[in-house]
Amino acid sequence: MHELPSLKEMRAWSRAERARGRRVGFVPTMGFLHEGHLRLVDRTKERADRVVVSIFVNPLQFGPAEDLAQYPRDLERDRQLAGERGVDCLFVPDTAAMYPAEPLVRVSPGPMADPLEGAARPGHFAGVLTVIAKLFHIVEPDIAVVGRKDFQQAMLVRRLAADLDFGLEIDVAPTVRELDGLALSSRNAYLKGDDRRAALALSRALRAVEQAWRGGEADPGPLARRGLEVLRAPGVAPEYLALVDEQMRSVARVDARTVVLVAAKVGKTRLIDNVVLGEGVAADPAVRA
Repeated sequence: MHELPSLKEMRAWSRAERARGRRVGFVPTMGFLHEGHLRLVDRTKERADRVVVSIFVNPLQFGPAEDLAQYPRDLERDRQLAGERGVDCLFVPDTAAMYPAEPLVRVSPGPMADPLEGAARPGHFAGVLTVIAKLFHIVEPDIAVVGRKDFQQAMLVRRLAADLDFGLEIDVAPTVRELDGLALSSRNAYLKGDDRRAALALSRALRAVEQAWRGGEADPGPLARRGLEVLRAPGVAPEYLALVDEQMRSVARVDARTVVLVAAKVGKTRLIDNVVLGEGVAADPAVRA
């Protein structure tokens, strides 16, 4: 596995692989890799000849009161996991390489970024899309694979690639879950004891909405109320539960394309999750809690 900290070297490596007729796949991450990230690697290997994984904790997407300094990091472990999973190139730039000066030009994410996570974290998506645009320019992949757990972010990345004509495919992969249904996230490392058990309220709330919809309810109001009943569990502070389409617009009637998104604080840890109705919230038997 190649490990490259230099933007110039990363671009040269990717261009050389493509010149040989190889299809380059890319998985952007902030590191502290878990099975969810590694499933993205697996999916990329199915779609490309070479796999690049980036590890960069992007300061632009953290607000002043958020956990940039405390965000979990373990580069040595990431190296081991990536190598074992068959990653061909690990791109590990530092902040000085990615932002040699304060970036004056940033990507404006537009109205899809205004509700939900955008309202809860002002400026977050501008930071995300700015770094993703930079990474796409540096890596120059044929395909990028992103996870659906961050659904609003995944839809914005897809629009970024389309609206700015990046000329690559965006593949959105299903959420990977623990045996008990908890969506995998690097922030799960913060959950201990009672908080870990309380965090299951998010997937249970999504499952409750799914079940009510399958039972014949198509009005988003009662469905949201049902989900919130389950989400309001001991130790959980709900932030939102919303039923939207892929453009993040509220829906008047719920169907199999509707997405249910939820955010809550469990102790001091903020978690998000979602389900596309019709697909269900199933625990993944290959991942153990």
